[in-house]
Amino acid sequence: MAANKPVRFGPVALTTTTTTNILNPPTLTGGTGLAGTNTNTFLLLKHIRVVNKTNAAASFALWLGATGANAAGTEAIAGGAATAGALNAGTGVSVQPGVPFDWYAAGIGMRMETADYLVGGAGTATALTIEGEGEIGIE
Repeated sequence: MAANKPVRFGPVALTTTTTTNILNPPTLTGGTGLAGTNTNTFLLLKHIRVVNKTNAAASFALWLGATGANAAGTEAIAGGAATAGALNAGTGVSVQPGVPFDWYAAGIGMRMETADYLVGGAGTATALTIEGEGEIGIE
């Protein structure tokens, strides 16, 4: 029986467009002798780190849901509010210079299916960089 494999994503600079797709599990299709078989992967997110490369605090927010969407009620890991694809002033998680934001999943991790997108952005263009670790598996 195959086990999940470690995976890392990023680093990626967060832009001011909060509808940016940051992470999505890949899909696999077919193969010799497997015609018509669709196999999906899943991600178990276990850690996300956001660092601030500027000398002023900057905020960000993340959503888990449809591609390019940040609907109310889909906030994940770092909540915030967005209007017309931009982070609303005074919302999101503030990251201070020199003090990274770290999120660790409790237990097994946050499972992302192939239809799930981690979407997000920041209030200040490219001030923040996101990266993360977890596991990838095949269903």
